[in-house]
Amino acid sequence: MYFLGIDSGTQSTKAIVLDLETGKILASGHSSYELIEGLPPGHLEQNPQDWLDAVDHCVKQCLEKLGTDKAKVAGIGVSGQQHGLVALGADDRPVRPAKLWCDTSTQPQCAEMAHEFGGQPGIIALAGNAMLPGYTIPKLLWMKQNEPENFAKTISILLPHDYINFWLSGVKRMEYGDASGMGILNVNTREWCYELCDYIDPRVRSMLPELGSSRRVHGRLRAELAQAWGLGDNVIISAGGGDNMMGAIGTGNIKPGVVTASFGTSGTLYGVAAEPVVDGQGEVAAFCDSTDQWLPLVCTMNVTVVTEQVREMYGWDLKQLEEAVASAPAGAEGLTFLPYLNGERTPNLPNGSGVIHGLRPTNMTPANIARAAVEGATLGLAYGLKRFRDLGMNPTEIRLTGGGSKSSTWRQIAADCFNAEVVTLNTSEGAALGAAIQAAYAQANEHGDTVTYDELCAQLVTLDESTRCKPNAGNAALYAQQLERQMELTGRLNQTGWL
Repeated sequence: MYFLGIDSGTQSTKAIVLDLETGKILASGHSSYELIEGLPPGHLEQNPQDWLDAVDHCVKQCLEKLGTDKAKVAGIGVSGQQHGLVALGADDRPVRPAKLWCDTSTQPQCAEMAHEFGGQPGIIALAGNAMLPGYTIPKLLWMKQNEPENFAKTISILLPHDYINFWLSGVKRMEYGDASGMGILNVNTREWCYELCDYIDPRVRSMLPELGSSRRVHGRLRAELAQAWGLGDNVIISAGGGDNMMGAIGTGNIKPGVVTASFGTSGTLYGVAAEPVVDGQGEVAAFCDSTDQWLPLVCTMNVTVVTEQVREMYGWDLKQLEEAVASAPAGAEGLTFLPYLNGERTPNLPNGSGVIHGLRPTNMTPANIARAAVEGATLGLAYGLKRFRDLGMNPTEIRLTGGGSKSSTWRQIAADCFNAEVVTLNTSEGAALGAAIQAAYAQANEHGDTVTYDELCAQLVTLDESTRCKPNAGNAALYAQQLERQMELTGRLNQTGWL
């Protein structure tokens, strides 16, 4: 049997076809799209129809490569960018473009909600997470306050992957993993926190779809799509999940001891826990995962976006960037690059900006600036790993994904900054693979075939041992000091209003 895994991201959608028997990826598709231009600073939005058009295009690309073998497709799983608000009217069409995870325009709404419930500690006590601008529910309050006509039209709200699931199946439903990033799910009980909902508006309760297990089948592929794509009439749609939850499955991060670090435009660090991991400081997100466990997570908004800016500034290609970073010594001869070009989520600096500190005539070289950019972005995630360790999570291995992990130099810097072994996977499409694996799990268990995620990941997730890097003790000690310096500098500049 074959399973389609779809990964709908901020910049593009990817799809793969997984052969469950051999573990091979038989076909893939790709389609790009843009953010809506001309919005005020901090406002980042997309048209949900762009996601649907991209999914349709990617699936058709895959099925065309399969030919007559497309009849073997038994299930579809969807990974989606987290936290985006899709507000639907009575006709089940979006009443406005989706406000995305990286939209930071909701700072006043977050502050208002925190004030109402006794500060962020009060919010954490209610739901397990602080109320942050990236989350979904402050976007709804923003809409009520700034676009009351659109709020009045809104009948239901969905997350991006839920909206794609709805288009695929006609079923509105949320699973625990992606729902836990809305800001209104009590992650301890896996139930909606109605105190927070009611503060926004009593109607919010009726806007929420059914909430349920991430292990359940979501629905069946709509007859119109099955006919258009030439698929059978019993193709299941699994629950799907957020990109980090699907990335956990796709990297074999399904039990305690393994941590995944994603080096994309933004960065994430997450591991699986058997119980909720609630951070009283609100820096580690206490999310649920998409296997009905929990997924403590740290997100930073600036990883390859920083290195890409440096690369473009010097007119380098990727090879030249790699050579420059490799040529500079660890520590970049005293340069510290605070990488908050897009603001930041961890630490919570929505209006933050980038800073290069420690410049002198002797160290002001392109290579050192490039090295400092890589180190600053990586240490941002290393701070998250430190918080994991503070909360009792001590990973034995860190699995790297995302564009930055393709760099051998960056992988070694990661091992040194994390002071842990790092390794990549044999496929770079961790979220899409996770979505396909979840679909295989859901399809098998619905039919009474008891299959575990342990079994599926052991069969289908393989490491690329040629990429494994072990930490250099001397560099690890240097980067531990550099992390303290970076966070101290961040704190001082923030306190004085200069960051």
